[in-house]
Amino acid sequence: MSKKNYHSVPWGDKWAVKKEGTDKPISVHKTQATAEDKTRVLAKKTECEAVYHNRMGIIKDKDSYGNDNCPPKDKKY
Repeated sequence: MSKKNYHSVPWGDKWAVKKEGTDKPISVHKTQATAEDKTRVLAKKTECEAVYHNRMGIIKDKDSYGNDNCPPKDKKY
């Protein structure tokens, strides 16, 4: 079974941290930066991927933590 990634997503006029495959957020934050920080901490702790979305809900960036069988050649993602 693969680990579930964490996402920083828009939530009304705030930002939420959600685990992949769930509807209910883990936490809700006033700013995008604090939501992304929480997403990063959870992803590092569980050695999975942190996925950051923009206000439109489109993925803007990703960070992988832990063992990656297929590391990306592009250092940005």
